[in-house]
Amino acid sequence: MKKHLDISPFERYKNRKLLIENKISFLGPDSELSIYDTYRQASRVSLSADQVMYCGMITGKKVMHNLDNSESQIFLPHESYVIKPKGCVEIDFPEAQEDSPTTCLTVEISKDRIDAISDKMQDLIPSNGIGKNWEYQSENIHLHHTADTQKLLNRLVGLFTNNHPDKEVLVGFGISELVTRLLRQQSRDLLLNYAHHVPDSDSITTVIDYLKHNITKPFEINQLAQKACMSRSALYTAFKNHLGCTPGDFYWQLKLEMAADMLQKGQSITTVCYGIGFNDPSHFCRRFSQFYGCTPSQYQKTKQTLN
Repeated sequence: MKKHLDISPFERYKNRKLLIENKISFLGPDSELSIYDTYRQASRVSLSADQVMYCGMITGKKVMHNLDNSESQIFLPHESYVIKPKGCVEIDFPEAQEDSPTTCLTVEISKDRIDAISDKMQDLIPSNGIGKNWEYQSENIHLHHTADTQKLLNRLVGLFTNNHPDKEVLVGFGISELVTRLLRQQSRDLLLNYAHHVPDSDSITTVIDYLKHNITKPFEINQLAQKACMSRSALYTAFKNHLGCTPGDFYWQLKLEMAADMLQKGQSITTVCYGIGFNDPSHFCRRFSQFYGCTPSQYQKTKQTLN
């Protein structure tokens, strides 16, 4: 992602004022983008937000300490961390160096803007009766984001840092897309949690529960449609509405999320590969890299258990 930053690492280094969380900021409509560079190892550096703050890693590694629940999580490129309004985290920088800074970006977004998008999504896609699916859940959350979200963050950096004549409009579109992706992820997590506790609630939760318990088996759309008591086209539509993806995409997401969890617990790549139903280690590594932005071995090395 570094190559997409219009302000080069050299320029940011030359103009830095602080070694810890050196910051450059750019204003946009109902939002502010900041780029943070850290050139020295440090621990328990505080970061707070007045509004919702969406954080994306660019290079390096952080350890995020959630003060709400004393949970600590490793934060890497291709991941997001969202700080709630008036929220605060403390950050460790275990790898920051003068010639290899830890770099991340943040996008602070007004709560009013998020609520307006949430209301619009609720009007367009009803919540299926499972809680208020599209309502913003005010909490600090750590999540993996897709390659499409990574591209969006890259694009937002370019929009914020350039004086395009349509900058405000284009930034506004980008912020709306980012918020939509955040709300979609929260809705997905809420639905998966609901399916875990009430698997036979409706057709979608039935299929989710089935996939989670049969993740090593080949994907069979006709079998899923039969279990859901739906046509194939109706099942595709339901998944698109409530999970933002096809049943097949969701199946692969579950597989790779399970693989990541097994790798983080120290299981070998070969064991993980065959354990979740892959027959070819090369295919597994290729799929994993496309989803997580790094190879299984790189992921396992950087996700070592916190001391």
